[in-house]
Amino acid sequence: MSPDYNPEHLLRDPLVNKGTAFSSEERDRLKLHGLIPYHISTLEEQVQRRYHNFKAQPSDLARHLFLSSVHNRNEVLFYRLVSENITEMLPYIYTPTVGDVSLNYSYLYTDPRGLYLSYPLRDKIEDIVQNLPHDDIDVIVITDGERILGLGDLGAGGMAVSIGKLALYTIFGGIHPAKTLPILIDVGTHNPTLLSDPLYLGWRKPRISGAEYDEFIDLCVTALQKRYPHVLLQWEDFGREHAQPLLERYRHKICSFNDDIQGTASVALAALLAAIRINQSQLHQQKIVLFGGGSAGLGIARHFVGAMIAAGIPEDKARKEIYVIDIQGLVHEGLSEIPPHQRPFARSPEEIATWSVKNRSHITLEEVIQEVHPTVLIGVSTQSGAFTESAIRQMAEHTPRPIIFPLSNPTSKCEAHPADLLQWTKGKAIIATGSPFEEVFYEGKKIPIAQCNNVYIFPGVGLGVIACKAKEVTEAMFYKAAEILSQHSPLLIHPQGNLFPPLEKLRAISREIALGVIQVAQEEGLAAPTDLKTREKMIDDAIWTPVYTDKALS
Repeated sequence: MSPDYNPEHLLRDPLVNKGTAFSSEERDRLKLHGLIPYHISTLEEQVQRRYHNFKAQPSDLARHLFLSSVHNRNEVLFYRLVSENITEMLPYIYTPTVGDVSLNYSYLYTDPRGLYLSYPLRDKIEDIVQNLPHDDIDVIVITDGERILGLGDLGAGGMAVSIGKLALYTIFGGIHPAKTLPILIDVGTHNPTLLSDPLYLGWRKPRISGAEYDEFIDLCVTALQKRYPHVLLQWEDFGREHAQPLLERYRHKICSFNDDIQGTASVALAALLAAIRINQSQLHQQKIVLFGGGSAGLGIARHFVGAMIAAGIPEDKARKEIYVIDIQGLVHEGLSEIPPHQRPFARSPEEIATWSVKNRSHITLEEVIQEVHPTVLIGVSTQSGAFTESAIRQMAEHTPRPIIFPLSNPTSKCEAHPADLLQWTKGKAIIATGSPFEEVFYEGKKIPIAQCNNVYIFPGVGLGVIACKAKEVTEAMFYKAAEILSQHSPLLIHPQGNLFPPLEKLRAISREIALGVIQVAQEEGLAAPTDLKTREKMIDDAIWTPVYTDKALS
């Protein structure tokens, strides 16, 4: 034992601290007697004690803060507690509560966690990264805080999202918490409330942009790749202007993906694949309206097209099945300005010419529904109430089981409430939402509401990529993940079942997704080829289980 050893430091290290579970021998060896109560607890006793504490918390935010305090004291206890109560606790670890945490981050901040790369320190970025005490990082979640959920620019508050996402990697993908690193790229904020707040913890300047922004991001990515050349990097909650360009710029330079674009698209595809099986239909037979033309909406559109192409459908036909509606209404070639990322989905003048609409420079959702008769309606607009009663009733007139996914987060930004959607469609709608909703009682039946949560996809994809050390993350990996997840839909078995499997089964499903991802990586030449038995061993060797060991205390 080092002469500089301090037992109090061990009790403050969440990766090795066992709290009251240290054995008598450990207390002797580590000089812990007197620093913790006499009784030696089991992990099960600790979980029971903390669960009682959790239940006593007076509000959603208080529950989040309580779980965060456990997380910052004892990682094993935190992950065991959450894993055993996952359905109850997930909303307080991530959506919707993480939105409130991000909004109030500077007031709630207590313990340091993660890495802050701030623009004023740009001359020191490489040193900051090289000085990190972590030598073995498998996955990074990185954000600049510009588009946090549906709440907009929250600057440094985006760190709460990076921390929350990595907790889900561990809970559902089994990634060791010591091998995860949340990062906040602080390039300022355009949020006037934060800029004028004397307690705001971020850089109190307007966001940098253009070449200045690009150069700083490149500086950060280069430093991270130099320190961790085999890391998986997840881009999270970047604004519309940057999300897709950053993905395209770096996806072949560093093993990375954008969860808002690819993860959201993949879980939406899984939900749709399950829903159309119930309708005994095919993907290319759908008429899909996407309400929201930002990075998430266009990511879904491109993903659906890619899945259709992979199924043998010509690209031009695949694109014709998707209608994109943004701020300017339906995206069509007659508009004066069309953003480049939306142009591939612009409808032709010939098609629009036959429509009965009031204003061709702004064709509304209701007008599109009236003309197109969609079978699928997906919302990623963050416009609360955008799916109106008249629009939904009109949709239901032309399709026996309308598929409606109001995916915007948090709950306050959701395009429609599931109870209303069921009422307006006479109970026929197949629904998935972005935030968690309580089950709905309709005509004496209890109908569960599926949450189209990216957590069903990204932990399994990440686990597979990490386990086989894939060089890149590809679209085909996300297609495979969606296909596997869709096969586990309880709605395929029971008419009142959920569209997604229970969270308690997700760790096993993530393992199955990881195996599929490794197979794709090997087929695409991005990982060394192996047989099934070896792939399974690669996965199992990469999975961490929250149990106490003596390894870190030797």
